[in-house]
Amino acid sequence: MSRRSNARRAPPGSVRIIAGEWRGRRLAVTPNTGVRPTPDRVRETVFNWLQTDIAGARVLDLYAGTGALGFESLSRGAAEAWFVEQDAALVAALGLQAETFGARPRILRQDAASLLRGSAPQRFDVVFLDPPYTLAVEPLLELLPPWLAERGVVYVERPLVPGLPERPGAEWVKRSHAGSIEYGLLRFAV
Repeated sequence: MSRRSNARRAPPGSVRIIAGEWRGRRLAVTPNTGVRPTPDRVRETVFNWLQTDIAGARVLDLYAGTGALGFESLSRGAAEAWFVEQDAALVAALGLQAETFGARPRILRQDAASLLRGSAPQRFDVVFLDPPYTLAVEPLLELLPPWLAERGVVYVERPLVPGLPERPGAEWVKRSHAGSIEYGLLRFAV
């Protein structure tokens, strides 16, 4: 019988792509950035939910971090991915990872909220919204509708407390929790 430690674990050195073209390949977690990659088990569930939506999709990965959600989307056949990240070290790591995979995502070094306040140059089928837990997600959700394609969905991940917010004019089409996080897919009324 093993004993579990209550000590906080250090973030992993890498996360893996779960399925698709790059299945099993690893994405490095850049040290000293505070990145908190979405756990494999959660990503697997989310992409099972998205399985009919991801092939050919235009994907916007806000607060991209390691790019696990965007690269997983590309691995599974998304047509296009935009990575939005403010941290210079993470932007550099995203560029190196894209080069390693031979991918050509659009990588923007910008604050996600300031990007969303601008005019949307195109609409996205899937938006990943997993900001640092210290940021309120509600103001970001207010800015998203002009960026969404018809029937587009938004993946949101938050701490279990306070959890996923209710949003007028939108409904949670899927939601679940794992450990201390709650996550779901939100669809806005058109």
